[in-house]
Amino acid sequence: MRTEVSGGRRAGWIGAGYAAQGFGYAAVVTALPAFKERQGIDDGFVSVILLLVCVAAAGGSILADKAAARWGSRYALSGGLLAVAAGLGLTTFPTPTPIFTVILIAYGIGLGAVDASLSMQGVLVQARLGRSVMSRLFAAYTAAAITAALLMSGFAASGGGAALAVGAAAVLAAGVVVLGFSSLEPAKTVMPDLVGSTRHGGTGHENTGHEGTGHEGSRRDSTRHVVLVCGAFIFTAFLADSAVSTWSSVYLDDSLLASAAVVPLGYAAYQAAVLISRLVGDHVVPRAGRGAAAAGSLLICAVGCGIVVAVPAVVPAIIGFALAGIGVGILVPLAFSAAGEATPGHSDEVIARVNLFNYGGALLGAVLLGALSEPIGLRTAFLIPVIGLLATVPVVRALRRLPTTPAILPPATAPR
Repeated sequence: MRTEVSGGRRAGWIGAGYAAQGFGYAAVVTALPAFKERQGIDDGFVSVILLLVCVAAAGGSILADKAAARWGSRYALSGGLLAVAAGLGLTTFPTPTPIFTVILIAYGIGLGAVDASLSMQGVLVQARLGRSVMSRLFAAYTAAAITAALLMSGFAASGGGAALAVGAAAVLAAGVVVLGFSSLEPAKTVMPDLVGSTRHGGTGHENTGHEGTGHEGSRRDSTRHVVLVCGAFIFTAFLADSAVSTWSSVYLDDSLLASAAVVPLGYAAYQAAVLISRLVGDHVVPRAGRGAAAAGSLLICAVGCGIVVAVPAVVPAIIGFALAGIGVGILVPLAFSAAGEATPGHSDEVIARVNLFNYGGALLGAVLLGALSEPIGLRTAFLIPVIGLLATVPVVRALRRLPTTPAILPPATAPR
């Protein structure tokens, strides 16, 4: 019982980290119009900044891997959240555009570090609890993002609305570190041999690292396979996510000529579906099985985007975006959980690498659809996520074959 209470408290603070990340990201994205006006920049420059933030986030994910290997993922998470808090806080002050750009790049580094280390922490606490909780942790991210968007909408009439929401996000991120650091998961996973017995270091938590050359090569091959398999699902999920998040409102507005009141409903339906699927995912995935859940999510998401292409009408398009949200909502936590379970001694390293596929998919979904919107039209361009989703279905067979051993944690670990 004591372990369960401790694990539940840890899960709560990790969920708070997800909420801080989602709230902050949504606050920044929805504040872009206010930032544009304040800084006197155009859409082209905003696109360049967003690209730099994505590249910086990929670098932050790599840094999180290095920090987690040396000190543990709670230190990587705390450092990332502090960078996010500092970046968010500094954006609330008028600064010259070059400095503003540097601030957002620093925020991007923190964003990537938090993305990776939150999943590391989620896998660890899930192993401690002995049950699936990743979907609910991601649900905290989605719920906080929706809350931030609604708050930004409510503050829209106020000239300082954007600064208030972004400042609140900075306080939330810093608060998780200050109040929750000692409750984050401090343990590292055991590093069992993949083809032999488990060796322990002096603490009982770490591998001695004296494997033979052949075994080390086998481990690296196995790890690379897990990264590629789980990374394929992350790449495809964020390809669809970026396509819908970036272009759903534009499609409803420009292509379907929806009213101003209806235009945001596509994105709202998508996010609501993501949230619902994540709230139920921890119950559905264990019962349906990882392979069946992944295949079903890919197909539902593909059908959703396919409806957008096949039926050029407002209501079917909104329904299609909602179906896409159901698929994406389950795929992302499922893939990270599978990566952690398949590499119980190296989950931090593997999750950081899998997380890199996030940014490739997000960039492709945003950039490629935009590039194709003029020559073939945005409606037809939504075939890109359909193709990506269907092309990933054969990978489900490889997913089914991955090991499912959870990370091994001691019954109780005192904070270090």
